[in-house]
Amino acid sequence: MSSIPTRVGDFLTTYTKTVILVVLVMTVAIGAGMSQVEQQSDTEQFESDSPAADAQAYIEENLTIDDGNNEALVQVIQRGENVLTKESVLESLSLQAEMQERETIRRTFTDERPVFGYANVIGTAAVRAGQPEGEASEQPPTLAEQRAAVEELDQEQLEAIVTDVFGQDGNPLALSFMPASYEPGSTTAQAGSTIVRQSLDTEVQDPNSFPEDLTQAQLEIREITQERSTQYSIFGFGILNDEISQSLGDSGALVGPLALLFVVVALTVAYRDVLDIILGVVGIIGVLVWTFGFMGWANISFNQLLLSVPVLLIGLSIDYAIHVFMRYREQRGAGEDDIGIRRSMSLALAGVGAALVWVTVTAAIGFLANLTSPIGPLQDFGIVSSVGVVAALVIFGALMPAVKIELDGFLEARGIDRQKRAFGTGGSTFGRLLTGGVAAARRFPVAVVVFAILLSLAGGYGATQVDTSFDETDFLADSPPEWTESLPGPMAPGTYQINEDLEFIGENYQQEDNEAEVLIRGDVTNEQTLRWLAQASEQVGGLETLFVGPNGPDISSPLSVMERTAARGAEAAAIPAGERTDQENALAEFAGAYDQATGEDGVPEGNVEELYDLLLTANPDASEFIHNENGQYRAIRLQFGVTGNARIGDIADDNRDVSETIVTASGGSLTATPAGDQVIFDKVQQDLLDTVIQGLLITLVAVFLFLSIAYKLTGNPASLGFVTLVPVALAVTWILGSMWLLEIPFNTLTGTITSLTVGLGIAYSIHISSRYELELRRRGDVWEAMETTVTGTGGALLGSAATTVGGFGTLAIAILPILQQFGIITGLTIIYAFLASVFVLPSLLVLWTRYLGPSGYFPEDESSEETVPGGDEQPAADAEQDAS
Repeated sequence: MSSIPTRVGDFLTTYTKTVILVVLVMTVAIGAGMSQVEQQSDTEQFESDSPAADAQAYIEENLTIDDGNNEALVQVIQRGENVLTKESVLESLSLQAEMQERETIRRTFTDERPVFGYANVIGTAAVRAGQPEGEASEQPPTLAEQRAAVEELDQEQLEAIVTDVFGQDGNPLALSFMPASYEPGSTTAQAGSTIVRQSLDTEVQDPNSFPEDLTQAQLEIREITQERSTQYSIFGFGILNDEISQSLGDSGALVGPLALLFVVVALTVAYRDVLDIILGVVGIIGVLVWTFGFMGWANISFNQLLLSVPVLLIGLSIDYAIHVFMRYREQRGAGEDDIGIRRSMSLALAGVGAALVWVTVTAAIGFLANLTSPIGPLQDFGIVSSVGVVAALVIFGALMPAVKIELDGFLEARGIDRQKRAFGTGGSTFGRLLTGGVAAARRFPVAVVVFAILLSLAGGYGATQVDTSFDETDFLADSPPEWTESLPGPMAPGTYQINEDLEFIGENYQQEDNEAEVLIRGDVTNEQTLRWLAQASEQVGGLETLFVGPNGPDISSPLSVMERTAARGAEAAAIPAGERTDQENALAEFAGAYDQATGEDGVPEGNVEELYDLLLTANPDASEFIHNENGQYRAIRLQFGVTGNARIGDIADDNRDVSETIVTASGGSLTATPAGDQVIFDKVQQDLLDTVIQGLLITLVAVFLFLSIAYKLTGNPASLGFVTLVPVALAVTWILGSMWLLEIPFNTLTGTITSLTVGLGIAYSIHISSRYELELRRRGDVWEAMETTVTGTGGALLGSAATTVGGFGTLAIAILPILQQFGIITGLTIIYAFLASVFVLPSLLVLWTRYLGPSGYFPEDESSEETVPGGDEQPAADAEQDAS
């Protein structure tokens, strides 16, 4: 009875027209889902459930004031040697005038003071200084009035105004427009900020739903600044989201065609046949149609992580195609022309079919290991990649062989010879290079294995040093190189500037929403609560990650709100009681209670609940830091700004330390949960690392069990599964060590590298082991079997590796740094997997055959050469037909 692979091969090569029709119908049906694929580019999709995320949600729901005046802010930072000169101030006011003149920009403005910055502070002061005493208007001066007043100032007058408005005793709002390095009262500054306020109908929760008109206005503001001689840095969420979204499309448009071009070139070298090249490209398109169609039907959005999937599937598809086509060529060139095209393809599919199925299953296992990750896009990556691998098996294991049989038969019937030599065979240069692994296995197999293990030990050390990174800036593109400007329109990338702007703004200004949060719950009315809060605030003041601007440390809490409200209350108390408003009375009452409760150290103690009541009455904005629900105080909040260039891990660690201090000081009567984007992103980083470790362990164990069972069921010792897996495990340590040497961290893309290494690398090992086992049956000699394996299958592997490395290598020219890193590290993964399978695995197989495998295959052995692995005796000629 023939084996299952033989029967399947016979069926596929007998009913070719039926196979073609069925697969094409499936392709059309599945591909119909492509139109439903949507794009998602925000970083929130990578977040998982955590105490920090829950605390952040609580803060947003209960400790955020929704006054209906939703705004989007744009930071316009003017840069130069000194922006406090008359020319620079007039330049800033001139820019504001141009923004006001643009209808597309002006119509997005808020009703009240939509544009205001450091130059307006100076301009307003200049107008006031020029007015007669007692005639100052309560209305803010117009932009034209500010410009005229500044133009009238001489150097001494300008410096006097600057010293006054930006002095230590000046308005804190004015100093907020100056960089962190600015010394209050100084007449020189290297940057000055202007804030543009845009009106939002509702608060935007999903970055993808940010209003298009606001985004276009922000882009137009940036365009205006780029046309000026003065340097500006711009930040707005519209620009940020636009660049993240645009980078996906631009990267795909740049990398996709180049990857396809490289594949065509590589296939030209491997196939040297136009028809086979066309079949390969058409098959790749079919695999991508299946994959993206599935995404549409499964409602999986296309994100940054999935950008690597098309390149991955191109590599895998070519791997499948080369092995099928090259084995078919080997069969046709084996001196058996009389068996015909269909029989040659049937034998090829029977010989390589089991290996392809095993490759598909093991690759899918590697990708599906990402389902253990709590990160949604990583789960999607695992599912989509697995579906793509199955699609590659169907397209190149059924459709393309059937099409090739029909086309070759059609052409040969008309006198066109379709016999081609398999790549790496026939004594070619590549074939001689590939036999190096066989020579090493014959002479010193133990030394080869020991050397590989030593490399792995070094790589294992490097693996423990690899950093983990997750940041919004990971998804921001660098400025494209100049050579991309000459590319055709669809391939030419757009303008990318926000990455550089963010770096400057992060070093010099407090960015919007760039704060650390601590949510404090429990007995928040305890008389010592404010003292514990003061201790935590003092600790925050010493943190290196704390943002310290010209106004001092950016720390906010119920205590700081009380201090500011008490200061306003003291001013209200100076007003005669009969002349105060209700609000001023409330302020004065709070100030009195605050002074009475404050101890020698400046911290109130005593009836904290009463202070909360009076504070919320005098200053309703205090509800951002004190939550009262149904008459009971549930929570308070500590917030502090952090520097934009600090590491996320450092900020998260500092936040946790502050939270722990509060819990410890309160003796457990309070709970303190660190929150904020940095803590949430740090959780993502930890999830990434956990995914790397868990995914690797699960994949290795699952693949080992599968291969052991598969080899056992096909009449081989289960130990062959372990031997096949060893080179892949070695390659994993090599690639992790390389990441350390190249300073490439685990991020949302490179975090998949271990499952990719196993998923892709196991294919090379399976093809070598399966072909070796088959040739061992056929030839009865270990060295003949090994040489045939390495020159035949090894040649196909070389062609496959070259195309896959080239495909992923094109990612190295992507405009996204995260894609560049992924392309480099994946290309190295393929190289390592290929080298391990061709140069290390032969030595492992030789040692396995000698000590664990069947006997009788070494020339010096006395036993029969016809012994089949597993102990059964069978003629070598018949083994070819029954091999699985």
